[in-house]
Amino acid sequence: MTVATSDTELEAVRRRGFGVAYRMLGSVSEAEDVAQEALIRLTQADEPPDEPAAWITTVATRLSIDVLRSARKRREAYVGPWLPEPLIEDRDPGPASQVELADSLSQAFLVLLERLSPVERAAFILREVFDYDYARIAEIVDRSEENCRQIVTRARKHIEASRPRFDPDEALRDELLQRFIAAAHDGDVEGLEELLHDDVAFYSDGGGKISAARKPLFGRSRVARVMAKLATKSNRWGPFDTSLVRVNGQPGRVMRLADGTLWDVLTVDVVDGKVQTIRIIRNPDKLQHVGGAQRDR
Repeated sequence: MTVATSDTELEAVRRRGFGVAYRMLGSVSEAEDVAQEALIRLTQADEPPDEPAAWITTVATRLSIDVLRSARKRREAYVGPWLPEPLIEDRDPGPASQVELADSLSQAFLVLLERLSPVERAAFILREVFDYDYARIAEIVDRSEENCRQIVTRARKHIEASRPRFDPDEALRDELLQRFIAAAHDGDVEGLEELLHDDVAFYSDGGGKISAARKPLFGRSRVARVMAKLATKSNRWGPFDTSLVRVNGQPGRVMRLADGTLWDVLTVDVVDGKVQTIRIIRNPDKLQHVGGAQRDR
């Protein structure tokens, strides 16, 4: 097989590069840059690779490791909880879907990957998500095969104990989200409490650039009160246009003012029929790809 030449083939290869880079970086904009750079290198290669998908996986992984290393200090100095840039899809995505969504793209999983070093993350993703053998992983990350086995084993221990699990019933998850949104909109604290796990977690990412909680919040009563309070505050600026979407494959919604101004992106993890985790992304730098200028309130 020679390098892809048709637009369809090139797009499939680009999406592969994006899927690798996004899992590595948790950033849509940076993943797009990595995928585009890898695609340019592919099309300009003197000797077309036999397997373009494998080739771009290697290049995207190595470029992503470099990006992560250069971003380490920025991540360490981040204000408040760090959440990945959201991947937004319609509730019924069609064949033009930007990237196939799966548990390995969930916000919960990507946050867990932040515990790993760049090389650990690369080796773990290549093994656990893309099912690469250790010999190939060793070649990509420039480590010995035995070292890669150790890296993946160590990374798996860091991840597996906290790896998220989600209710498989999409209809149940969607219905729970709608009830959650309605209760929050009405300021119904008791109604919210009924929908939340006892140990529910709430994360709000403003990046220090827009109002958001600087620390995670935990517990059903506290989170219910905070959600009701946030709804009361935002309702002063209404009416809002709320769109139910998939956020990294999980139930979510995008909320905008009537003039199209983006307010935030919210997603929930549903476990055992109740909301286990709530994530609200407000940092405007992380929402540029969603569209609609955002102003602080």
